[in-house]
Amino acid sequence: MGNPLFATKSMDRLLSEAGETGEHSLKRTLGPFQLTALGVGAIIGAGIFVLSGLGAHYAGPGLMLSFVISGLGCAFAGLCYAEFAAMIPLAGSAYTYAYATLGELFAWIIGWDLTLEYAMGASTVSSGWSNHFIELLNIFHIKMPLWLAYDHWTGLRTAENIVARQMAHTADPSLVPGTQAYLAKVGGILAAHSPELAQRAHDLLAAPSIFGVEIGFNLPAFVIALVITAILVIGIRESARFNATIVVIKVSVVLFVIALGAKYINGVNWGSDWHSFAPYGFSGIGAGAAYIFFAYIGFDAVSTTAQEAKNPQRDLPIGIIASLIICTVLYISVAAVLTGMMPWQEVNIEAPIAHAFMDRGLTTASHIITLGALAGLTSVMLVMLLGQTRVLYSMANDGLLPKKFFAEIHPKWRTPWKNTMLVGLLAAIVGSVTPIDDIGKMVNIGTLLAFVIVCVAVMVLRSTNPGQARPFRTPWVPLVPILGIAFN
Repeated sequence: MGNPLFATKSMDRLLSEAGETGEHSLKRTLGPFQLTALGVGAIIGAGIFVLSGLGAHYAGPGLMLSFVISGLGCAFAGLCYAEFAAMIPLAGSAYTYAYATLGELFAWIIGWDLTLEYAMGASTVSSGWSNHFIELLNIFHIKMPLWLAYDHWTGLRTAENIVARQMAHTADPSLVPGTQAYLAKVGGILAAHSPELAQRAHDLLAAPSIFGVEIGFNLPAFVIALVITAILVIGIRESARFNATIVVIKVSVVLFVIALGAKYINGVNWGSDWHSFAPYGFSGIGAGAAYIFFAYIGFDAVSTTAQEAKNPQRDLPIGIIASLIICTVLYISVAAVLTGMMPWQEVNIEAPIAHAFMDRGLTTASHIITLGALAGLTSVMLVMLLGQTRVLYSMANDGLLPKKFFAEIHPKWRTPWKNTMLVGLLAAIVGSVTPIDDIGKMVNIGTLLAFVIVCVAVMVLRSTNPGQARPFRTPWVPLVPILGIAFN
């Protein structure tokens, strides 16, 4: 008798579950456009509107290559997701695929791993949303107390990294941490590198504290996460319509950025040689790719809506692949514009694109971009929270979580309302008290493991069940899955 920890779910059972209908099942309302919009809605957001600024401080103009590297890794994994999504149209995504190929233990692990991707991803984006909301308030000359904004932490972390790199080349014994000489040196480094970073570091020192610990609660991040949660509870059709509207606004703003920003590109900012193009070399480009990898997270969330798609076998691969292609082209274009408009050292961290246009005197354009960023990040949060709740719903249906709570469908709205409310509250709390780069690292860990598992699962199922009908087939197996693993 085999070990139940490694027992897999049969394809017949999975397909039977996928075909269930009725008032206790999810409602099928999504077509290819809505699925692609969900993918684009999840992908375009944090990478361009938040993390591109941080990535530029590591990769310089080489940020364009950072986006290419991250995009390639996600494309290989995306092809593997497309095969599974069409073959096993269930809401569990990587969790369900692991259950079908690697067994219950791996499914349990990957189910919780997806929490790092989706729930923590929503927390990351809520923090980024707050930065742009604060920028919007500044337009109307409304100032929030720092301890209710909490956006200074990201600037502080970046400042610390810059100082550490510069200090590594200093052999002055008089520079002892805490001394006036040391502080003067640090201030000089930050001021020379980026006056804004110096101001952010100063702002932290001015924040209120209790027992020597700075107070920080990101109120806008907390509130927006709860608002999105309420929309998701009301229904998938309403959520999809809201998302589609937001995506149209977001893509329009991105195209506006590319078209207008291209007129202000100065080739000198890209550098005349490799060192100026990639100031920290391949390691900097790699670090930039690691930070902006989160920019591509989202295409996999399309697979979590499998039980709400009208024709999942055909439409899920379309949604996954189309959203990746659209976003990769837009990302590289925006990175070229951002690093071409200004020296990479001057790129703002919290709202890089809006600030780039503001520095060129394009105030109205900057305001439009800020509004577009808010809209874009809103849709990312929606899809991330949607994905998390559907994974928990699948785990509960498999008996790995209390079914009464996590899989209960609201009789009117046909959504897993209890688990949606719980996930939304937890995401709101984490996003309001945790530095954005710390959450981003957790998200990357969760996503990388999920991508690797799905790539492995494709190869395993091709070996154990080669005759299974596959409406979409990943090309060049095992090369594509292996490249997906290597890149991630």
